[in-house]
Amino acid sequence: MTPRPASTVVLVRETAEDIETLLLLRNTALVFNGGYWVFPGGKIDQEDYPTPDAPEYEAARRAVVRETREEAGIEIPADELIHIAHWTTPPGQSRRYSTWFFVCPLRASPQIVVDDCEILDYRWLSPRLALQAQGQGQLKLPLPTIATLKTLQHYRNLQDMDIALRNIDVHVFPTDSEFYIPPVMV
Repeated sequence: MTPRPASTVVLVRETAEDIETLLLLRNTALVFNGGYWVFPGGKIDQEDYPTPDAPEYEAARRAVVRETREEAGIEIPADELIHIAHWTTPPGQSRRYSTWFFVCPLRASPQIVVDDCEILDYRWLSPRLALQAQGQGQLKLPLPTIATLKTLQHYRNLQDMDIALRNIDVHVFPTDSEFYIPPVMV
C-alpha cells in the first residue's frame, strides 16, 4: 500500500522557564491514532497543491496551515515553518502515511479552539513533561511524536531552538525512504 501524503506541525511557545508544545487529543473513535495526543496535522488534500505540478513539500506546508486552523482554530504563518523531519509509516500497517514534520515558533500564545469531534482536548506541555507523562502512562503518544519531543527537550527558548533547527539535517525515517523528496530551497 502506497503511503498517503500528510503533514504535521509542532507549535512551540516560550514560557518564563521553558518552551512548550501544543498537543491535541484525538477522539478514540478515530481509526488512526484514536485516543493519542498528537501535533496538529493531517492528510494533504489535492486542493493543497498550489498548481498541478507543485512539489509535495509546498502542498505539505499549505496543508499544515489548513489543518492547524481546522484542528486548533489558529492561523500560523507558512513562512515561519521549519522542516525538521519526514516519517513514512512502515509497510504492513492498515494505514500508511508519508508525513512532513514542521516546527512553528509562536511569539504569542494563541487561543486554541478544538472542534470537539476529531479533536477533544489540548494541552501545552514542555517536551520533557510530555515525555515524562508518556513514560508514566498518562499520555499516549505516537512514536514520531516521542522522537520529535526528544529532539526538542534540549531547548529552553525559541531563539536557540529556531537557530538550531534551521541548521540541522532533516530526520528521515526510514533513512532510505523512497517517499521523501527533499525540497529544493531557493
